[in-house]
Order: sequence, then structure tokens, then C-alpha cells
Amino acid sequence: MNLKQALKSYFGFDSFKGDQEAVIENLLSGKNTFVIMPTGGGKSMCYQLPAVISEGTAIVVSPLIALMKNQVDAIRNVSNNESIAHFLNSSLSKTESTRVRQDISDGKTKLLYVAPESLTKAENIEFLTKVNISFFAIDEAHCISEWGHDFRPEYRRLREIFEKISNVPIIALTATATPKVQNDIQKNLSMTDAIVYKSSFNRDNLYYQIFPKKEVEKQIIKYVRTKQGKSGIVYCLSRKKVEEIAEILQVNGINALPYHAGLDASTRAKHQDMFLMEDVDVIVATIAFGMGIDKPDVRFVIHHDIPKSLESYYQETGRAGRDGGEGECISFYRYKDVEKLEKFLQGKPIAEQEIGRQLLNEIASYAETSVCRRKMILHYFGEEFDASNCNEKCDNCKYPKDKLEGKEHILNLLRAVDALHETQKSKHYCAFLSGASNNDIRAYKHDSHELFGVGKENSEHFWNAVIRQSVVAGFLTKDIESYGVLKISDSGRNYMENPHSFPIIKERNYLVIDDEDIISSNAKGGVFDEVLYQQLVDLRKRLSKSKNIPPFVIFQEPSLKDMCLQYPINIEELTNIQGVGNGKAMRYGAPFTSLIKDYVEQNDIERIQDLVVKSVVKKSGLKVQLIQNIDRKLPLEDIGRAQGKEVEEVIDEIEAIVSSGTRVNINYYIDDILDEENQDEIYEYFSEAETDDLKEAYDEFDGDYSEEELRLMRIKFMSEMAN
Repeated sequence: MNLKQALKSYFGFDSFKGDQEAVIENLLSGKNTFVIMPTGGGKSMCYQLPAVISEGTAIVVSPLIALMKNQVDAIRNVSNNESIAHFLNSSLSKTESTRVRQDISDGKTKLLYVAPESLTKAENIEFLTKVNISFFAIDEAHCISEWGHDFRPEYRRLREIFEKISNVPIIALTATATPKVQNDIQKNLSMTDAIVYKSSFNRDNLYYQIFPKKEVEKQIIKYVRTKQGKSGIVYCLSRKKVEEIAEILQVNGINALPYHAGLDASTRAKHQDMFLMEDVDVIVATIAFGMGIDKPDVRFVIHHDIPKSLESYYQETGRAGRDGGEGECISFYRYKDVEKLEKFLQGKPIAEQEIGRQLLNEIASYAETSVCRRKMILHYFGEEFDASNCNEKCDNCKYPKDKLEGKEHILNLLRAVDALHETQKSKHYCAFLSGASNNDIRAYKHDSHELFGVGKENSEHFWNAVIRQSVVAGFLTKDIESYGVLKISDSGRNYMENPHSFPIIKERNYLVIDDEDIISSNAKGGVFDEVLYQQLVDLRKRLSKSKNIPPFVIFQEPSLKDMCLQYPINIEELTNIQGVGNGKAMRYGAPFTSLIKDYVEQNDIERIQDLVVKSVVKKSGLKVQLIQNIDRKLPLEDIGRAQGKEVEEVIDEIEAIVSSGTRVNINYYIDDILDEENQDEIYEYFSEAETDDLKEAYDEFDGDYSEEELRLMRIKFMSEMAN
């Protein structure tokens, strides 16, 4: 039986895909083989078919139990012999392990899937030396390389274990390998003599889009609703976030389930099977999910968090559209996430830190680029690509980003970093350049520096983008050991001496679902209604006078603006409004929802209820913990330290709790920093003020009180008056 007949007989296919036939012939002739083939290219066939038609048992090293189960089930389906494929790993009972060994000894098993951890056990090595092995296959071979996106130390020992077991050919397979990773794998496996089969990495049916990470839950829900009935995966970096997003999707009527290593094995297997069987549309998962999951019709892959490397990104987005049909790859990105991942590198060996930092820099460059994303991905894998062939299958080709000349901005930034002796983090330079006089700026007396406010025509947000793009361009580096202090690199010094044109990319602020439907991150799916806004402001003023409290105590400005986008017409809908909790909605909501309801009916406004996103109504553990710690009168510094946060972040959280209608008593903390007379003076100011704006309060007191002191007193005032 020739190979084509065997393919038809065992697997029902009439012809091979791409290099499959050449790979199989090379392996069967006893030569080492290296296969680099994108997801969906048919890698598993390259070792499954030769295993089935060869004498003996092929050992397939595979990184995940879920993947093994999936592959074994698939092979058993093409044969009437249950024993044709087995896996050997920690999930088997003693009885099951004995049965697997017996089937192998009896010559019934053609494919044995093992985890690298199982293969390193002495009893397994001893057993396999007595078995007729046809060849070794290493799936997901990038796990061998520390430069790969999934470095696993056990994989580095495979060569020495293979030599103990049998001298047979090796086939290594991966869907992602840069030239550097490929070289590392071959050296480690002592197979530099291997014939390399490398398919194009271009997946021309996939559409790539990166979106700024703002109101990300709302954006995901809106997007998933446009894909009703279609299968998709949402990736998150942490288990906690997986649980949160799965719950929020469920609350909003989307059929979703979580998947992560913290769930017990039977729940994970059940959720995976429900996804494969289409009992559930969306799986929210950590990256452990989907490795080798053969579901051809995943129509979208969403990254809630940007992955740690471009390999990971390519691997995970590659789970979409494996049947050649539609596949949309949406990722949410903010530079802060990259900084968070950089922090995790602290304490690791220097070599590992450098590798990790380089991988993160590459993914940040990809996320921030304005060039064709497909071209950038393929270039990363050592493949040339003409961007005109992208056919608008990435956001940068379909909706080119606006740019502006950035030479002067870059120079001002580098001069500021130099002038402040490379001692500050991004946030400080953003305030310094835009002329924002905050506590830190005043403490260092930087507000009297000649460069202070040199870029005041632009906001702190703008300068943050300039800093990010300067880091990505290599002009600045972040010192991880000193928590992200900016330093000027050699190329940054060179730029200061020889400046040249440098385009700065303007951030896109919306998620494009299709040509017709652009959801603006600011507009939350609607168009801001100025007329209604004025009516709500007037109503707030009338109520404030009748209750003898300042208007902002009732609802703050962002809440009113959100009402003019979402048109809430009952108390339940009002709790979806920014800064409005149950308490505040019950206390002040009725006249507002009544006015909005009448306004909607009179003006025949079509409310797009699909765009009203329900939040999960529950106090998060951290919020409850924060309130409990305040009840115990713990200093805010201690509360922050326990959660790895600055005092400013703790105050942010307390403000959010208070503005949504929960009373919080921080008098014990305020009493330590302000005497009674000062407290009375600030309290009286807020009682009579038209606005709760801190800058106005700061100016009113001519800087006698710090921003932090004013914020704390505003919290006290709002807590007592509004809640």
C-alpha cells in the first residue's frame, strides 16, 4: 500500500496537504525531520500516518493532558482498534497504566502519547527500553527552547532520555519557530542534520486587530453579540480574570464557560467537550486551553490581555479559522500590561530577564505599530511578505492610523529625562512635560525647572504615548530593578545629537466591527445627547437646592454623561451607569429615570439595548477586604502595602466605592494628617462649591492643602452627605 492509499484507507483523505507527503517519506527513510507548519496546516498527520503503517510503537511527547486525550480520541475514531493509541501520564490510575503497558508489550499500540515529565521517570524509561520503538515525535517542540513562548525545562532533557531508550529517528514539530528558536531546538536535540520542512506562516483568512484597552468588558460583550451562535475563545492571563469575564458574559446572555488550571480535571474536560460539541459558544481561558484542540470553526479569538511574546500571540490567534473560513483576531492592549509582565521578571536570572524583556519589547512593537500586522508577524518568523497582499486583513491596512511629526516631542522628552538625571518613572515625566503640578512634582521642586511644561500644549495621555513609542523605538529603556525608572539608551543619546524625522502614531479609540459599525470607546455605542444632558443638569440643580446639598453629591458629571449615552429608564438600568451603585440609584435615581423615560418617548429615541452591558452585581473580595481594613482603622499605607499598591491607588478605590453609594469612614486617618480647624475649612468649601473639581479646590486654598488632603476630605464629605 503506497502513502496515498494509506492516507485514504486510514484517514479518508484523497490527497496530502503542503509538505506532508515529503515529511512522511523522509521520516520513514530513517532520517531526522523538523517540521515548522502553522496551526491548521496538518502537523499531526506527519507523525500519525507513519506511526500507523510502521512496525512498533511511536512515542509522541506532548505538553498537555487535554491535548493527548484529544489526539488519542481522534486516532481511535479512524480505527476499530481501541488499543491503537494510548497516553501515559499522571491522570491514569494504576490499573489503567498496567493496561496501557500490556497493550504496548502485545504490539497493539501504534502511538503512545507521553508528557515529558512522565518520560523522565525511571520506571517508564526501563519499560520502554524493552519495546520496539518506530520513532520519537516531539509535538509543540518550541517548548524546548528558552527563546520559545512556552519554555519547559523537562523538554531540555529529551535527547538524553531518547538515547537511553532507543536509537531511532526523531521528528520535531511546531507551529511557531523563529530562526533563533529553530536553531536552539535542533542543537538541543542533536539533530542539526535534520531535513527542515518550513511552510509559510501566512494565514490569509485571519484578520488581525489591536484595540486600546478601555472599558474592555463592554467592548468584548458588544463584539461577541455581533457573532451570535459562532464559536470563539477569549484569552486572559490570570485565572481570576477568566472567572470574572466568563461570569460577565453569562450575565449578559452569552453562552460562555471558564477554563483554567485551577478547575478540577473533570470540570476542565467537561467544559472543553461542551465547546467542541457546540453546547457552549465561548470559552474564556488561560493560554493552557486550546493547545492542539482540533476545532476547525473557531470564528474569533479575543485577547483580553496581550500575550508575553509574538510566538504566543501567533499560536493563540492561530486557533481561529482553521478550516480556512472567517477568523477574527481581536486583542486589547495597554502598555501598563507589558510593564506588569516586566515586573514578573524581577528576581529571575539576568539571562532569562533579558530574553523576557526582548520578547515583551517585540510584542509591544507589534501592538503599537502602524505598518501591516501580517508583514510584521511574518518578518518575525523570518519570512518576507509584501504588505499589498494583506488585502486589508489587518486593521492597519484597512484603517490606516493617523501620524504626526514627532521629532520635537521626542527631543523634549529625552531632554527632560536627561535634565532630571534619569531618576523618574513615566508618570512623572508625563506630568512634568504637560505642566501638571502634582505632589511629586512640587516635592522635587521640578515645577521651577526651566523645562517644566515645555510640552503643555499636549496632555499627560499624549506624553505617555510618546514615552511608549520612544521605548519601543529603543531611545529609552526601563530599569526593571528600579521599578521602571526611565534611562536614555545609546541610540537615544545618538538621536539627541543627530535628530531626524520620527512619526508618532495617534492611538485609535474604537473597535471596528465591520465597515458600518464603529463602536467608539468614549461613546459607549451611542451618540452623546447634549439636549438631555442639559435637562439632567437642571434637574440635578433643582434637587440639590431642595435637599440643600451641592449638585455633585447627587450624581457626578461622568455619571450624567453616561446617562446621555445609555438612556437608563429604570433603577436596574441606572446601576449600569458609571459611578452609580445600588444605594445611590435607590436614593436619587427615580426623578432621573422618569425624566429620561419621558424624553425617550417624546423624541422617539431608539435605545440600543444591546449596547447596555450588565455588570456583575457583587462586591469583589478586594472591595470587601478594603472596607473591612478601613473598619479596623488600618493606615492606608499598610492597606496598600498588603495589596502591592501605592496609597494613591488605595484612595482611587475608596473614591470609587464612595461615589457608587457606599459609606466609608476614614476619619481616623484624616485626623492624623489634618487638625479639626483645617478639616472644617475644607468641608465647608465642598458644602458650598458648585463642583467637586480638585483643581478648583486647590486654587481656592492657594495650594495650602495637598491634592491628597483635598481628596481625602472630599471622600469624607461625599460619604457623609451623599451616602
